[in-house]
Amino acid sequence: MTELVAVPPGIVTSEAEQREQSVWRLLLGRPAFVIGALILLFWIVCAIFGSDIAPHNPLAQQLLATNKPPSAAHWFGTDQLGRDVFSRVIVGSRSILIIAPLATLLGIVLGTALGLALGYLGGVADVLVSRVVEAVLALPAIIVIFLFVVALGVSTLNQILIIGFIFTPLVARTVRSAVQVEGQLDYVPAARLLGERPGRMMFVEILPNVMPTVLVEFTVRLGYAIFAVATLAFLGFGVQLSTPNWGTDINANYVLLGAGDWWETLFPALAIASLIIAINLVADAMEQVLA
Repeated sequence: MTELVAVPPGIVTSEAEQREQSVWRLLLGRPAFVIGALILLFWIVCAIFGSDIAPHNPLAQQLLATNKPPSAAHWFGTDQLGRDVFSRVIVGSRSILIIAPLATLLGIVLGTALGLALGYLGGVADVLVSRVVEAVLALPAIIVIFLFVVALGVSTLNQILIIGFIFTPLVARTVRSAVQVEGQLDYVPAARLLGERPGRMMFVEILPNVMPTVLVEFTVRLGYAIFAVATLAFLGFGVQLSTPNWGTDINANYVLLGAGDWWETLFPALAIASLIIAINLVADAMEQVLA
């Protein structure tokens, strides 16, 4: 008689857990991912705790200390109203890291649901939506976003909705392609033959298998969303001028470059660049590992 040996709980690790641990090991083994993640984490901390981290009140004006270059008292100098540039850069991360992630999340959720439906069901709807996507791609996304903002207004909610809806067909196209690839695998036709309901098939069976594509798409679109929000602020479609915001501060101070006051524009621009580069580093690493 074969003796059965009880295995203590926690000894056996599921295949999904092993795969997840393997992915994390591969990601953490890539310097680009680690650097990008640390930069991104830094700006997230600034967005949440910026008011406590900033050494000065970003709204306080010192009219006797305007346009001062970087120094021990003001690491990034002061602007034309005497406000501390370093403090404004730290606190200015908040608005962009509220609007951009929420808009990206909206686009990802809607685009993933639409892409699953189009890729799995196909038919006339697939053809029609494909034509819409081609129309959206005919113009740069930032131009389309700008036109909608001009028409609908510049509130935070409008920016989230507009950017999210513009991203939706773009995300749907990518997810649709991934779903069509999954559709060639044996388990999809077999499930159809067994009478599996389309909703369960799409969201329970196929979605977990295309989730790596969705995660990569999220990071890529997040970079575009940050650029779009910063551009709108630079063009004057953002928060109030006194509120710390990278794009608004660049708009208010770039005219002073000719006078040699470079710090007022350079540091907010570097903040935008560092955040977008960090997200691209994370996205590239995830794409290479999850592909």
